[in-house]
Amino acid sequence: MAPCQGRRFVLSIAAAGIATALLMPITRAQTGVSEAQPAAPSKHTGHPCVSVAEAAKDPNRDICVSAHVFAVVELADGTRFLDVCPADQPDDQCRFTFVSLRANREDVGDLRKYRDQEVQIRGIVRSTHGRMGIVISHLRQFSGGPEKFKPNPRLLRDFNGQSDKMPVRDPNLASSGHTRSFMNSADKEELPAQKH
Repeated sequence: MAPCQGRRFVLSIAAAGIATALLMPITRAQTGVSEAQPAAPSKHTGHPCVSVAEAAKDPNRDICVSAHVFAVVELADGTRFLDVCPADQPDDQCRFTFVSLRANREDVGDLRKYRDQEVQIRGIVRSTHGRMGIVISHLRQFSGGPEKFKPNPRLLRDFNGQSDKMPVRDPNLASSGHTRSFMNSADKEELPAQKH
């Protein structure tokens, strides 16, 4: 298998894992960079950006990562990668990538313009199949903005904007039952008499 084909295979496995990671809630999202890590300030936000090697050591953080893009790889399913590893580096030593899923193509735009460029991208570092990476879901990440908001699918179950039904079943918002509710019609307080 040619080196380029091997990297595409590894990247396709990473894409499947990243898509799975997007569906799972993040349990520990922190912002900022620890003081022990030397970092260059972002040209867009002034916040420090870390190198690819430093970002790979610290998952589940919303940080700015500075890297050189050696190639832009597009898979048959429309998933795109910014390859930040030089061609002479073996795939097993390439531990970081930027990935953009097909569903985000319209919000991200053309990534080919970043080939052979230095980029600073903000995002949450996720671990997938032994490789760390950031999902590029919106163009604003290149200028220090956050990833595109993705609602938790568990909370939106059976919700329709046209419906009178609540989007989340919360017993505290129910008007009946054995528990005290937020707006229980049986609980009435007498208002003080108004003086005329």
